[in-house]
Amino acid sequence: MAHFYLIDELVSTVVGELLSLRGSEGRHAATVSRVRVGESLLVGNGRGLIVSTTALTVEKDVVTLEVTNVDGIALPTTQITLVQALAKNDRDERAVEACTELGIDAILPWAAERSISKWEGPKVAKGRSRWGAIVREATKQSIRAYIPEVLAYEKASVFVKTLAGTQLIVLDPTGDVSLGEMSLPVSARHDESTSGVALSDGAPFASFALIVGPEGGITPSELALLRANGATIATLGKNILRTSTAGPAALAILSSRLRRL
Repeated sequence: MAHFYLIDELVSTVVGELLSLRGSEGRHAATVSRVRVGESLLVGNGRGLIVSTTALTVEKDVVTLEVTNVDGIALPTTQITLVQALAKNDRDERAVEACTELGIDAILPWAAERSISKWEGPKVAKGRSRWGAIVREATKQSIRAYIPEVLAYEKASVFVKTLAGTQLIVLDPTGDVSLGEMSLPVSARHDESTSGVALSDGAPFASFALIVGPEGGITPSELALLRANGATIATLGKNILRTSTAGPAALAILSSRLRRL
């Protein structure tokens, strides 16, 4: 199994340089993963840098590494944000974890009108921090070059402004079109020079947002607000998916259509 660790303060490095895993990352490598001298590890900074290393020394909570290869990974040409309504029984957290592993670029916690779970007062910071921890661990699990940003907790009336300029896609059974068939504001041509999907004039479309409601669904007033702000209401087929499943399923479909996989 590949070992992948994050060193947040890592900015750049070169082959032959020595790095150290310390603190929780070092303890995990030494005592949980039981890394041994001579083993290969991958290290990243969550901002596009992936470094191949070899373990030189292993102590209780410090692992010394020698850099053997350095890769700089570019961001995808198109960015996708998950707008996930809070949900009970950790279903929202499951969606956050799975979407991180599948390549989401940012996650916005949504204070939907029908959400049973609510973040209020100190719970706002605590909840956002919790989602950030889930995102970080899922990034390590999937060996991703970038850690998705967890944005501020917002109502629909606020996030439509936060996401101004983004193509909004609302996942709802009342939608008029399937996500797999809806018209996207991009051409079918794959631009090999940028490894992204381009508009007919060659310019990349910047961003999409997948909006997932809570267990009780999205209210008519929220749907009206989202429609008024240019959102497309789309379905994921005949089956009704849980809030924990809809986001990951939609992300897989959209990523395939945008050729991000």
